[in-house]
Amino acid sequence: MPSDGSHAFAAAVAVRDRLTSWLHLEALPTWAAFGVDHVNGGFHEVVGLRCEIEARPRRVRVVARQIFSFAVAGRLGWGGPWRRIVDEGLDWFLAHCVKPDGTVRMLVAADGKALDDTFNLYDQAFALFALAAAASVASDRAKAEDAALKLRAALHATWKHPVAGFEEASPRTLPLKANPHMHMFEACLAWEEAGGDATWSALADEIAELCLAKLIDPAAGGWLKEFFDGDWAPMPGEAGRIVEPGHHFEWAWLLTRWGVKRSRPDAIRAAGRLVELGEEPGVDRARGVAIMEMLEDGGVRDGTARLWSQTERLKGHVALAGVATDAAARDEHFAAAAAAGEAMLRFFDVDTPGLWRDRMEVDGSFRVEPAPASSFYHVICAIEELEKAVAAGGI
Repeated sequence: MPSDGSHAFAAAVAVRDRLTSWLHLEALPTWAAFGVDHVNGGFHEVVGLRCEIEARPRRVRVVARQIFSFAVAGRLGWGGPWRRIVDEGLDWFLAHCVKPDGTVRMLVAADGKALDDTFNLYDQAFALFALAAAASVASDRAKAEDAALKLRAALHATWKHPVAGFEEASPRTLPLKANPHMHMFEACLAWEEAGGDATWSALADEIAELCLAKLIDPAAGGWLKEFFDGDWAPMPGEAGRIVEPGHHFEWAWLLTRWGVKRSRPDAIRAAGRLVELGEEPGVDRARGVAIMEMLEDGGVRDGTARLWSQTERLKGHVALAGVATDAAARDEHFAAAAAAGEAMLRFFDVDTPGLWRDRMEVDGSFRVEPAPASSFYHVICAIEELEKAVAAGGI
């Protein structure tokens, strides 16, 4: 445990206090009032920076993320109507977003009409993740769990990869992608923690091993690649060289959690290397933010910075602080987590309390656009992880 004199831990506590106050007093009331569609049900895709409501189609992944976000609000003790929002959001999701085979759509209209039934593995992962969150807090656990089991069975029946993980389509299309598997890993761990059956744990193990064996490229110095051929080798050309610092932090958070659960120090070491690469060269020191995309040689491919990458930087460092073997390493991770939290707060500096900017340009200015609901999942998850670390005294 950090000593009372640990400046880094104190900085993390101070950032936790500011983030928690913003969440409870500004963000959750604003998104409950304006982000929930009180006419049609479900959730709005974006909220204008003066709380204007735009009639946009809803991505199913965003509906799922908002169910998760308000479930976490309940776990964090928010006094607002989180349970009603989760229950009604789950009902709307099951009624409008789920297809007869148990998989989920990509896009629906505000009134729930199906707009795009294309299978997308990323959307399936977030459906499973939201259903785990709902099962842990909703009034009727059974309907969330039944939907998750039906979806999982469909994935195994039609989209299972012969080696590990899942296909992007049936018949196969390439590239295979790391990102949907990261969120599938996240969903499986969530179901494990929510009391799901042993198959969730087995699938989590499979994806973790896939990451350690194939997604992380030792020939490239330990970078985690994004796009793969049908045998889980990096795609040829530039696609096989793309890396994202934000995903390095996010995978590190997940691998650390899994490594602790399974007593796998190799996973924790891999997580540490991912965070090292995410920090250097993935954080632009001049702006103090994790950037979007690089190539494995350290070249910048997209130097903009999005809010979600800062939240994942915080989570990766908090996770590693919890398994650090000495005070110096622990303090280093808490200091970086505090810096990531400070970066998040810069994105929250808008005229309407509780909203946010999504993207910082290379020159440090922010793109002027509505606040995307999709960011809330990243934000509230990071705040919860920091809250847990602080409550545990940094252990």
